[in-house]
Parts: sequence; structure tokens; C-alpha cells
Amino acid sequence: MRNSSRNGTRYVILRDDDTNALTPVASLERLYRPFLERQLPVNLAVIPEVRRATTDPRGNREGFVPAGQGEPTVPLAKSPELVRYLKANPNLHLVQHGCHHDCFEFAISDAREIAQRFERGAQRFVEAGFAAPVTFVAPHDRFSPASLAAAAERFAVVSSGWFELRRLPPTWWPRYAMKKFLKQPHWRVGETVLLSHPGCLLSYQRPMETMLANLQRAATSQRLTVLVTHWWEYFHDGVENEAFVGVLHALAEWLAEMERRGEVRVVPFSALAEEEIPLN
Repeated sequence: MRNSSRNGTRYVILRDDDTNALTPVASLERLYRPFLERQLPVNLAVIPEVRRATTDPRGNREGFVPAGQGEPTVPLAKSPELVRYLKANPNLHLVQHGCHHDCFEFAISDAREIAQRFERGAQRFVEAGFAAPVTFVAPHDRFSPASLAAAAERFAVVSSGWFELRRLPPTWWPRYAMKKFLKQPHWRVGETVLLSHPGCLLSYQRPMETMLANLQRAATSQRLTVLVTHWWEYFHDGVENEAFVGVLHALAEWLAEMERRGEVRVVPFSALAEEEIPLN
């Protein structure tokens, strides 16, 4: 195991949610080529078998699902172009993002159904020729105590927006109380790393003029920061938001410069299981 915990180094994980079999490869290429050219890893939270009819918590069609008809669910392997693209770019690291991305699909308590959703999701990655991911992201960051416990049994890393007492297994409460007392954003339960993030700072709903500065502040304010975005927000309503794409590309340039200076290191989620990277 390589020790990379150099004194003062900040670590950044970039997480992009909602890639699925219906995602245009051109969209990912437009957004992330500047990162790939600079050898900066990008973590794609991939929906294993997207449901066309999935809706957000307000009942609206999700932005990552195009309008139109077709099979009710579409597994990753049904998009050979996307599969080839992901395999051709090893700095795109795959994370399991739910199963179908049904709204709050991991907020349930039925242990058998939870297990089936985890296993079906992992199977869809394997069918497409990928290894089963070691990191899990729940749709809308929503877990039940039972599903969170099951995720910790299956994955080395769980990435979420936040953790709250009522959604934790009771046996985790003492450790959670210690995390809160120490004001730590990240924590461990057994062998599993539990990561929180400072909100979706990369979003079309936030002011563009202050976005890059807020991202820089977040990335340098703690030892490890997860920055979350959603690819489809850059093409909201089918039109590219050039200013928003410009902020993302400026972030790539800044991260590369900070890496060159040894102040920041951009890592994939998998590095947490492979190296001695400090969490807090």
C-alpha cells in the first residue's frame, strides 16, 4: 500500500451522477476531455439499468432521461458505444448509482428487495464487461438504515450528501456521535468509508460568477472534498450551457495547476481502498 498522505496535501474527488445507457457519448466527451487530457480522474456514478419513466421527488421526468418511447428499462450493455467509450478512457472511473434510479429506491426496509437491487445493479456492470464497482451512490442520497447497512457490507466506499441519525443502523449511532462531536465530514464503519459532500456546488441553479471561487474554497478548506455535478445539467432542455461548461473546464485547469504545485491531488474513489489517504 502506497502512503500518499503528504503533509498539507488536499484531496479532491470529482463525482458526476446519472450516466446511463441513454447518455450521449458526445456529452461526456464535451465535458470531460479537459480532465482526461490532464490525467485527472473523473468518477461517473452510472445507473446500471435506467428506467425511462423515472421521476424526481417532485414528480417531474428526470433530466437524464430523454423524451420518447422504448423499453421500460435499459441496461448499460444496451449502449455499446458508451461501453466502448468508457473502456477507452481508464481515467473515467465507474461507481454504482442505484439500480434503476427509481425515486428513493434505497429508502426501503425490505432486506430481500434491497439485496436484489444491489445485486441486479452489479450484474449489469459485469454484463457490460466491467468489474462490479467498489463505490455506491444512492439516488437522491437517500438510504434507509437497512439499505445503508447492506451497502456497507458490499462496498468499500459509500458517497452521500449527508448522514443523519434516523437513517443509520442503531449500532452505528456511537460512531456517528463521535463524528459529529469531532465535526468530521467523513467517517468509517468497519472497513467501509462513508463520505459526505458540501452540496452540488457545480449546478446550473447556482450563480456562475461565483461558482469557481466556491469550488476552490471547498477543495482547499478540508483534507478530502467530494465535488458533485450532473452531466445533463450542462445541457438542460437540450441546449448547451456554455458558461456552465466554461466553469467546469476552468476547474480542470485550476486542479491541474494545483496538482503541479503539489497542493491538491485529484483521486478516484477507489484510491481510498488502495492508499493511505487521510479522510479528515
